Amino acid sequence: MVPINSPINSPISTTTATPRHTHLVSALDAMDPSVRLRAALAAGSHPEPALLEPLVQRCGVEPDAFVRDMLTWALTRLPPEITLPRIRRELDSEHAGARGQALHTLSKIGDRRAWPWITHALLRDTDDEVARTAWRVAVTLVPEDAKEALAEELVRQLGRGDRAVRLSLSRALVDLDTASEPALERAVANHDPAVAAHARATELLRRDPESGFDAAVDEARRIVTLGDARAAGC
Repeated sequence: MVPINSPINSPISTTTATPRHTHLVSALDAMDPSVRLRAALAAGSHPEPALLEPLVQRCGVEPDAFVRDMLTWALTRLPPEITLPRIRRELDSEHAGARGQALHTLSKIGDRRAWPWITHALLRDTDDEVARTAWRVAVTLVPEDAKEALAEELVRQLGRGDRAVRLSLSRALVDLDTASEPALERAVANHDPAVAAHARATELLRRDPESGFDAAVDEARRIVTLGDARAAGC
C-alpha cells in the first residue's frame, strides 16, 4: 500500500498503455463532450490505476460541468492511496480550474487525512470558485478540535463577493454549528457594515435555517442600519 504522503513514482505513460487505455485517453480529449462523458464513465466503471494521470489532467481543463463530475466520480473509484497524493499536487497548480476541481474531488473522496492540505492560501484563494470549494471541503474534513480555528479563519472573509459567494461562506459557517458562534459574535460588531451584516445574517441563519438567506440578509441589514442610526443620535 502506498503511503498517503508518498509521491507517485512516475506518471502513467500512454505509450505503454493497453489499446483500451489509449482509446479512453484519446476519447477524454475529444471535441464532443458526450464522447468525453462516455469515456469518463467507462474509466470509472472499470477503474484502473493506469488511468489516474489522464483523468487528473483532464479534470484540470475540462470545460463541461457534467463531464467534470463524471471525471471526479471516476477518480473516486480508484484506491485513495494512489489518488490522494496525485490530487494533492493539483492543489498547488497555477490554474484555478485545476485547484478547484482537485478540491471538489477531495470533497467526494472524503478522506480526513487530506485535512492538512486545506491551507490558508486555498481558503483565501483570489478565485471565488476555488475559495468556495475550499470552504466546503474544509467543513467536511475538519476534525472536531479544529472547528473553532476554522471558523475564525472563515469569518475573516465575511462581506466578500456577490450573493453566491456570501451564501457559500454563510453555509460553511452554519455547518460548523456552535463552533462558529464566538467568531460570528465578534464579527457582528465589525466597523465595516457589510461584514457586520453578513455576520449577523449568518448567525440568524444558523439559529433558524428555515428562514432563508435572503430574509436573513434583509433582517441583518435592518438591524445594522438601526444600530448605526441609534449610535449617530447619541
